[in-house]
Amino acid sequence: MYEKLARQIDNSPLIVFRIIFGLLFVCESFGAIFTGWVRINLVETHLTFSHIYMDWLQPLPGNGMYYYFILMGLASIGVMLGYRYRWSIILLTVLWAGCYYMQKTSYNNHYYLMLIICLYMCFMPANRYASLDVKQGRVTQKLTMFAAYSYLFVIQIAILYFYATVAKFYPDWLDGTFSKNLYGGLHNSPEFFKKIFAQPWFYMSITYLGILFDGLIVPLLCWKKTRNFAVAISLVFHLFNSVTLHIGVFPYFALSFALFFYPPNDIRRWFFKKKPVAVIEEGAVEKAPIGLWSFLGVFLFVQLLLPLRHWVIPGDVLWTDEGHRLSWRMMLRQRAGYTNYTVEDKATGKRWTYNLEEKLMPKQNARLSSPDMIWQMAQYIRREYAAQGIEVRVFADSWVSINQRPYSVFVDPGVDLAAVKWNYFGHNTWIAESPLYKN
Repeated sequence: MYEKLARQIDNSPLIVFRIIFGLLFVCESFGAIFTGWVRINLVETHLTFSHIYMDWLQPLPGNGMYYYFILMGLASIGVMLGYRYRWSIILLTVLWAGCYYMQKTSYNNHYYLMLIICLYMCFMPANRYASLDVKQGRVTQKLTMFAAYSYLFVIQIAILYFYATVAKFYPDWLDGTFSKNLYGGLHNSPEFFKKIFAQPWFYMSITYLGILFDGLIVPLLCWKKTRNFAVAISLVFHLFNSVTLHIGVFPYFALSFALFFYPPNDIRRWFFKKKPVAVIEEGAVEKAPIGLWSFLGVFLFVQLLLPLRHWVIPGDVLWTDEGHRLSWRMMLRQRAGYTNYTVEDKATGKRWTYNLEEKLMPKQNARLSSPDMIWQMAQYIRREYAAQGIEVRVFADSWVSINQRPYSVFVDPGVDLAAVKWNYFGHNTWIAESPLYKN
């Protein structure tokens, strides 16, 4: 195993991936500014819902977040061009991590995947060819890399697709409910496509093709005879999702991983026609960075474990949402809800309704269907009144709908959410019992 990981292969897949990776982050960084994403989620907000235990991570004041994303875009250009690569990728990773952990209103699984790949790229020799670092003499050109680096990307994408497949085996996916609701809600589509999307044959096909794609795409990419077919299917699948679902750079990001499934010399011939052929002696291995590989191995093991945590947390994750994040449960269900808060003065017993519209953007208010954000809002209310010298209790009237079912009570209205602690790896008992799939 060690010899297989430590053998030298042509580094063209990693070099091409670096260029695409940097370019996609350029689009993500500057696109977030031009589309209004930064303004809506980080500039005009009174408060943000950062990841739990990271409340200290808050947006920069004024127009600071615009400069933040401009800096991230410049770092992305540095990565793409291989200009002072090590500093560029570390800066990009830190800035993207800050953006990711700073807010959950626009949470997406692909943001998490991009953060993981940023971390990997910090340790990769991705600037050893076709880079300004080589041209300007900061690093020595090299034509090869450890095979372990390609395997790392293959394993990571295999983990993603495996858990995405397993997550689809639940009733609302298997009977076409989710697909029907999803495509039926695309109101901006032309009338011709709306009629097609409403047909049972269409949304049932999407339902089972989704399972087949997620479950088989990695094996098909691994097998030489089906590899080109798998890439063609991936291209159709991801472009279709890009056009219909408008999910940003993720479809193109997912496509770029195909580079690591092809023989490295094929990638060299297709993308770097002038690149010399690396002379690699049969069975030749170089001294491997065991410390680095051990760290990455442990990290991959954690990636295997994180998506399993909802299986040991009591309750249906579809309802409780506990263990949903970081688990590759992508495009899996529609969750809607609303929450109102009643505040009680501990000293006087006086009660009043908290005005959420003064504090939250409409999109944030609409996200008060996830338990962590409901709890965080209650904590914010507690701190707000504590700063005025008033000790309060905070109660939530919260209702949630899954996949367009009737709304059901989500939070025990008698629990003071200001007084309870968040149970990150267990069940929060103030979440009401799931009404799903009851006869």
